[in-house]
Amino acid sequence: MWLRQAFFRWLLPAAFVLPLWIFIGWAIFGQNAWALLWVLVMAMPAVFAGQLVLTLLTRSRPSVRAERALSWWDVAGFMVWHVLTIAVGLFLDGGFGWLLTGAIIAAIGLFWLQLWQLWNEARGAGVRIRETVSWSTAPRMDGPRAQAEPDVIVLEEHRRRD
Repeated sequence: MWLRQAFFRWLLPAAFVLPLWIFIGWAIFGQNAWALLWVLVMAMPAVFAGQLVLTLLTRSRPSVRAERALSWWDVAGFMVWHVLTIAVGLFLDGGFGWLLTGAIIAAIGLFWLQLWQLWNEARGAGVRIRETVSWSTAPRMDGPRAQAEPDVIVLEEHRRRD
């Protein structure tokens, strides 16, 4: 349970830390100016926006909000994506393209996993609402209350001075 809660708390800081790691990785591992252009224009905004969208989708699920913990599917998906994103920031020769492709596929798969889980949790919510509110609990509109005059309260902000 502590691992699931730790990932829950990690999601929002990850939106800032992972793009920063890609920039730091560029500086540490001595890439050229074209790599810096890719880091600043493509990688950092994509990782930031992707992580924020995935965080919002994850935290919008009722079970995640109630438990303040991710599901095990979430933990596995985010762990794969974050490890691949960190590996992309290492700028490994010969493996960079494969790692980048894997990170992109993992992010897309995680997006669809979040939508699937959200859909499964939201699908049953409509049934519970319909079961809770039935026609027998709704007030009748043809009874004595429907024909009575409504109460009206008038509040004056300023008195007119004539």
